Amino acid sequence: MQPRTTARVSLTALLGTPVTDAQGHLRGRLQDVAVATGPDAGKVAGLVLKTRAGLSIVPSQEVMETPAGTLELRSAGALVPLQDQGNYLYLRQDLVDRQIIDIHGRKVVRVNDVELEWLGKGAAHLLRVAEVEVGLRGAFRRIFKGLLPRASLETLSRKFGAHGIPWQFVDVIEVDPARRVKLRIEYERLAEMHPSDLAEILEDLAPAEREAVFTSLDEDVAAGTLEEVDPKLQKALLEKLDEEKIADIVEEMDPGAAADLLAELPEYQSDAILEEMEPEERHEVEELLEFDENSAAGCMTTDFVSVGTEATVAHAVQALHSFDGDPESVTAIYLLDDKKVLHGSIPLARVVMAHPESRLAVLADPRVLSCPADLHQNDLAEVFDKYNLHALPVVDTLGRMVGEVQADHVISFLREKL
Repeated sequence: MQPRTTARVSLTALLGTPVTDAQGHLRGRLQDVAVATGPDAGKVAGLVLKTRAGLSIVPSQEVMETPAGTLELRSAGALVPLQDQGNYLYLRQDLVDRQIIDIHGRKVVRVNDVELEWLGKGAAHLLRVAEVEVGLRGAFRRIFKGLLPRASLETLSRKFGAHGIPWQFVDVIEVDPARRVKLRIEYERLAEMHPSDLAEILEDLAPAEREAVFTSLDEDVAAGTLEEVDPKLQKALLEKLDEEKIADIVEEMDPGAAADLLAELPEYQSDAILEEMEPEERHEVEELLEFDENSAAGCMTTDFVSVGTEATVAHAVQALHSFDGDPESVTAIYLLDDKKVLHGSIPLARVVMAHPESRLAVLADPRVLSCPADLHQNDLAEVFDKYNLHALPVVDTLGRMVGEVQADHVISFLREKL
């Protein structure tokens, strides 16, 4: 009897299934499923049987499904004693109940079951992993297995919506001696996620998995993610990194966020990181570290777009093209004279709608809103609320623009007060 073509079966349903020889004699019961790693990841390499002599393994191509729902060996000599196979992933032992990252759902989930698939005649591997089940369907199967007949259990479980992650999004790196599986869910896909989503994922992961994910990220992605997590988790993420690596990440951060981070670290560590940074980035951060953290200057960024007072829209576009900061943070273009004194602010939307030859001074708001560097954050929040601002320039006592406070900093401050 050949197996059915591409028929799905759950790991929970398979576990405990009797395995017989061609004469119908019981040879054991299915204990686990061994899956290959590396280039053959996802292909079932063998089935682990519990026999009278102990655990044995049989290659997947030596097993077929019978109409009665049992498993049958193609040859009597296929069974061999199970030895420690470090290159296998055992689904029951190593994967079920483990946490993995659901890229599409942007969250950390627990594996409740595994969906396998019987392949048709002539396939090199007769059984393969289709997806991991992280929803209620898999949990229901495991809770009620043994309490309900197999057919009834499968029918009832199908009433729950499927919530699976395709196996191609779950790529095994290695299995360590303690049998803890380290999973990689295509790190390039992680890099495409919003930093806020990555931050939430890191918060939900166990420390070892959290470290593995964070260290896999490029410096710019790691920097954006680091800005979104709380100070306690920031320290934990940086704990295993050396000062040079941390400096590379900090250089990619918003200067204000970088200063906040370094202010939370021990002084000796902060100084060591600053020493590894490039002179320009180090100077910006050191200046911000001098300000009171509860003041406008203490929560501002020095990354903003400015042009001269005689500039045109074309000059503004050129300045935007050469801007090294986060382009999504730009909401206005500022007009500064030769002494950096603030003379105007033009909303970005107004710049986009204007002709290239238009002078920015004509497009600028008639009144220039700004705040002093020493303005307390409580008063700063009131200004943002009163004028419904997205950003506010910060000036020194001579009216020179020294930075910009963005709305997300004010929101974070208000949330901390709740």
